[in-house]
Amino acid sequence: MSQYEHTCMIRGDGGRTVRAVLDRICDKWTLLVVATLDGGRMRFTELHQHIPGISQRMLTLTLRNLERDGLVSRTAYAEVPPRVEYALTSLGKSLIPPALALAGWAMEHNAEIQASRAAYGPRAD
Repeated sequence: MSQYEHTCMIRGDGGRTVRAVLDRICDKWTLLVVATLDGGRMRFTELHQHIPGISQRMLTLTLRNLERDGLVSRTAYAEVPPRVEYALTSLGKSLIPPALALAGWAMEHNAEIQASRAAYGPRAD
């Protein structure tokens, strides 16, 4: 029995919990937002400038989801104009080491994966 199967059996949910968390963490933007906030608190505009290609809408949705999941905190200051800052929570910070390990694995094995993709070619099914 694999470690994954064992974990799913303990939870008794057929892997739904693991999939739900991984769906959030492994979406297109989450790890980029988390990695960017690892440098410290940032305002929305700063975050948007540091993450190339993300739309304002997608950044807003990603931040809301991360806040809802407890990975990011949002602090609104009663100023004119209003100021809002985002920061990683301790839970969010705990995601950095496994994310770096996964990124390192991807970099280490990128050449092998690219070679395999090239060798696979188009399939005639």
